[in-house]
Amino acid sequence: MSDTHRATAIVPSDDLDESQTFYELLGFQLISGYGGYRILADGHGWHLHLREAKGWPRSPEDNPFGLYLYVEDVDAVAARVRDRIIEKGTPHLKPWGTYEFAVSDPSGVLVRIGRIGR
Repeated sequence: MSDTHRATAIVPSDDLDESQTFYELLGFQLISGYGGYRILADGHGWHLHLREAKGWPRSPEDNPFGLYLYVEDVDAVAARVRDRIIEKGTPHLKPWGTYEFAVSDPSGVLVRIGRIGR
């Protein structure tokens, strides 16, 4: 994998500290930050930028953003955020062929964590 060729999501956050804490549960660590901007990574290829957006969205249900994080050990990540999983009984194999679960970040971003197949 090339460190110079990748796509990275920039996600708005009403509360950077709360969002950073949430993403740390998923395996991210802060690698850089300045003012209302933080850069997170997991050391294995995941990268995420958090941008402060006070008061946005008006309600978490209105947030149109979503992320899909691919990981080998879906169950290990699920164990760290079990109380936040949206659909109870997951992770499980979905009809479209992914083994996954979903959580919502503090600003309402839908985050699905999974892998292809079982």
